Amino acid sequence: MSFFAIIAIVLASVVVMEFVAWGAHKYIMHGFGWNWHRDHHEPHDNVLEKNDLYGIVGAVMSISMFAIGSPMIMGSTAWEPGTWIGLGILLYGIIYTLIHDGLVHQRYFKYVPKSGYAKRLVQAHKLHHATIGKEGGVSFGFVFARDPAKLKAELKVQRETGKAVVRDSAGAT
Repeated sequence: MSFFAIIAIVLASVVVMEFVAWGAHKYIMHGFGWNWHRDHHEPHDNVLEKNDLYGIVGAVMSISMFAIGSPMIMGSTAWEPGTWIGLGILLYGIIYTLIHDGLVHQRYFKYVPKSGYAKRLVQAHKLHHATIGKEGGVSFGFVFARDPAKLKAELKVQRETGKAVVRDSAGAT
C-alpha cells in the first residue's frame, strides 16, 4: 500500500469518526444509552463518569481494526487497511480527548479560548449542555462546531415547541 493511500485512509477515518460520533451521541447516548451518558450532563465531583465507558467502546473499535489489519493475528486473511482505519480511530480518540474532555470540560488543563475556532467549539458544546435531560438538544458533534447563534435559535424553537427543556442561562429565551 502506498504512503499516500495510507495517509488518505487515516485522514478519512478521522473525518468519518466525527460523523460516527455525532450519530452515536445523538441516537445512542441521548437514546437507549442515556444511562451511561446522563452523569456527563449533571453536576458531580467524581473524577470519572459512566460516560467515560464510551471511550472504551471507541478503543475497542480501534483495537478491532488493528487486529483485522494484523497478519500476526489474522494471518493471510489480514486486511491491511484495517490497521490504518484503526490508527484513524485512535487519532480521533486523542483529538476528542484533548478537545472535549480537555478544552471544553477542562478535565486535564485550564484554558478558556477568547477567540477563533476553539472558542466556537466551547460555545457549541456549552449550548449542547443547555438542555435538561436527554430530549432535544443541539451540537452533537465534537470537532466540527456550527455557528453558536444558529444553535441558540434552534434551542429557542425547541423550548417554544416543548421539544426540550432549556436552562434559562442558555440565552435561548
